[in-house]
Amino acid sequence: MAAMLSTFLVLTGALWREQIVRNAQYASSEYRQSVRRVRLPAVRGTIYDRHGVCVARNKPSYSIALFVEELRRPGSMSNTVNAIEHAIERLSAVLELPTELDREAIRTHLRRRMPIPLLAWRNVDSDALARWAERSAVEPGVDVYVEPVREYPFGESMAHILGYVGSAEPPETPLEPYHYYIPEMEGQVGVERSMNTALRGQAGGRLLRVDASGFKHEEIMNMPPREGRSLRLTVDAEIQQAAAAALEGLRGAVVVLDPRNGDVLAMASSPTFDTNLFSPSIASSDWKRLLNDPQRPLINRAVSGIYPPGSVFKPVVALAALVNRRADADTEYDCPGYYLIGNTRIACWHRWGHGVIAMRKAIEQSCNTYFISLGMATGYERIERVADALGLGRRTGIELPAESSGLLPGDAWKRRTMGDAWRAGDTCNVCIGQGALSVTPLQMAVLTATIANGGTLYRPRLLLGQTTEGEVVNRLAWSASILAVVRGGMYDVVQSRTGTGRNARVDGMEMGAKTGTAEFGPRGARGKHTWMIAFAPFDAPRYALAMIVEDGDSGGQTVAPLVRTLMESVLAIETRRQTAAGMGLEHGARAAGRADA
Repeated sequence: MAAMLSTFLVLTGALWREQIVRNAQYASSEYRQSVRRVRLPAVRGTIYDRHGVCVARNKPSYSIALFVEELRRPGSMSNTVNAIEHAIERLSAVLELPTELDREAIRTHLRRRMPIPLLAWRNVDSDALARWAERSAVEPGVDVYVEPVREYPFGESMAHILGYVGSAEPPETPLEPYHYYIPEMEGQVGVERSMNTALRGQAGGRLLRVDASGFKHEEIMNMPPREGRSLRLTVDAEIQQAAAAALEGLRGAVVVLDPRNGDVLAMASSPTFDTNLFSPSIASSDWKRLLNDPQRPLINRAVSGIYPPGSVFKPVVALAALVNRRADADTEYDCPGYYLIGNTRIACWHRWGHGVIAMRKAIEQSCNTYFISLGMATGYERIERVADALGLGRRTGIELPAESSGLLPGDAWKRRTMGDAWRAGDTCNVCIGQGALSVTPLQMAVLTATIANGGTLYRPRLLLGQTTEGEVVNRLAWSASILAVVRGGMYDVVQSRTGTGRNARVDGMEMGAKTGTAEFGPRGARGKHTWMIAFAPFDAPRYALAMIVEDGDSGGQTVAPLVRTLMESVLAIETRRQTAAGMGLEHGARAAGRADA
């Protein structure tokens, strides 16, 4: 009897310990086994231009989703796969959409992502949604699923500045790992990439209870995601559109800066592409077409393209000579149509020669002979120092990925890369913007802005409120007399009836400019890159630009008319805004309305 009582007490104690003492432990274990965490993607922030015009935003994308827990069938997984496959076939006929999921994709979803909806069709148009609405009541386990996708109202014209987004794995969360996630948008290039952290926002989450088979049983908690930070660009969307239009059908780039603070007002690269192709995801055929296009539309030529500058480098040679007192405004050289170094003739574009000319006229006429003579008298090291002070040979630091540094060659570079010393022929080539010297359009726009504002080198800025306004990189001590010579020659380039850039002349807006034509490629198959740098209005510059067109005729014939077209558009925009301001209208709000239309 005592033994039986003792055994009974032991069993009672064991049951009490298992059912009462360890109840919380078992409940916690059951909870962990039956609860699944689902990560919801953050909502991406909006991007505006400097006037508040929306240039990148989110729009709802409608998908047809199957909730597999409502379509499950008893028995093996194949029975549920069959039921889902039949439901998709029925929906395909109703929606008049081809099926996008095969049997293996359905199996993969059931194995790996069972508690979350299976998206059978993404980005469904309004006609298909209307057809779905007529049958929604008789289709169990199927509903419309809404997710945000990126939209770019200005499409091609701002593609290289904004970039685009793509699906990405969420960041690791080691303390609270997610069992499932819905892919979120991540910036791939452009501002979308460089400012991805700010734009991304904060992810949300859902807690789901699942049954023993892994199907969703109920939703325990839902924490909505938070929207990312909105950004405002320095870019003027209307000027940006005008810049893109000027390059349409060509290969090249244009950058427009505010020389008073370095703000980027426009930056266009051509050919371009439609960023909306990437929302919600780009078709493989479109991606292959863009990658294999010999015109290379995905390259942002404004910051990644490197080119010989040709004659737009000549103002640098003039500045070096003047700053180092190796020449003055009255320094003259005779141009017989060529420069002779040893037995080699370097031709001037004017085959009969310019005769005896001084510096201002040499800038206007872009005389090769004059600038080679001036460079040889100045010495390359002095030219190199001034070019370096103007930012050539290094990245500007703009808030964009993949910026090129170009190349400012010199004796040390040549010894390191070629095992040879710098020679007089190298100096001759660089003085006319040829040889190993290479620049980006952005670098040349920064250089032009520095000449326009009297010697302050600003870091180019693309984002308002995110980076320092008017960040000074260098201050160059140029006297008024030095500026008068160089800027005066640039004035004559456009405003004189004999200037090489006279085709850029705009009624009502005087400009200073320099044209350039740079040869490239092997002898016998040489091409030409054509340039123009310019600033306006001449007496109080608000715009400084650099434009390049690949495989053109000459800077004066190819690029100058395009600069005129662009600056006429800029002047028209200014005039319209001033009129609107006088009438008490907000041009920014009106432009925003047009963008949203």
